[in-house]
Amino acid sequence: MIKNLKLIVVLITGSVLSITSCKENNSTITETAQISESKVEPLAPKTKLSEDFKDYWYNGEAEITSYKLEQARYGEIKEGTSVLIFVTEDFLPNEQVKANNYDASNIPVLKLNRTKNFNTGIYPYSIMQSTFFPVANNQHAIKISASIQEWCGHVYTQLNNRDNFEIVSHSYFQGEADTKVNLEKNWTENELWAKLRIDPKSLPVGDINLIPSIESVRLNHNELKAYKATASLNNKSYIVSYEDLGRTLQIDFNPNFPYDILGWKETTTTGDGLSAKTLTTKATRLETLKTDYWNKKSNADLGLRKDLKLQ
Repeated sequence: MIKNLKLIVVLITGSVLSITSCKENNSTITETAQISESKVEPLAPKTKLSEDFKDYWYNGEAEITSYKLEQARYGEIKEGTSVLIFVTEDFLPNEQVKANNYDASNIPVLKLNRTKNFNTGIYPYSIMQSTFFPVANNQHAIKISASIQEWCGHVYTQLNNRDNFEIVSHSYFQGEADTKVNLEKNWTENELWAKLRIDPKSLPVGDINLIPSIESVRLNHNELKAYKATASLNNKSYIVSYEDLGRTLQIDFNPNFPYDILGWKETTTTGDGLSAKTLTTKATRLETLKTDYWNKKSNADLGLRKDLKLQ
């Protein structure tokens, strides 16, 4: 899944050429070609990757961290678990999927799969969000997706970074159904988690326009769009507040490399006046493993789940 590769970061944008064929294009895609044929987002300077970064993230292993989860849902706190899986991959710029083979035109990304599992009474919830963020740390996430499954039904949303943010969404529920929408490019909450792992000091601060996480939009039935937010950064925490949504997210992290995430809090207020209710979702780190988990798929490997305190 992860290949030992030279860190060749090609400056290409999330705005990519239109997909006209599933066949591999053997020509090298250059920054000039991208700029001449598509609208582009302004590129910040590339983050210079340290030797520590290369040794940690390009050693053929993923970082898996388990968390004790206290999830706010239906006016109560539900107990469960959450897992963050960070791993580097080569990403195809046009198809916007994982590359099976190395090519200079590929985009090196830091992928985050963030899962949650908790029960609401008799029935379970399963949530997964995937974010593919360039390790160059100079543009928005190339792709973000999220799925939520529970016994009533399931929903799926995907954002692709092309000329605009192209979003498709499918839902079991009336009023949501199947939708497509294009959004102007803005910061996304999903990408901030990966950006933090590359360089916390590069996180946006102050008054910003921010698209909330797809999970929170779904669970709180908000419109998927950018909202005004205020972000602040200190030595150990990154805090984002959405006044219009009554929601605050705090991510706590190790100030030293590899900037591992120690936990997070998400506080949401619903209702008005005397009926207003504030609940806080909390995640507290349990264990971390560095492993090539895709090769750990036999019954003999089940003990690794115990190591992660997931059983």
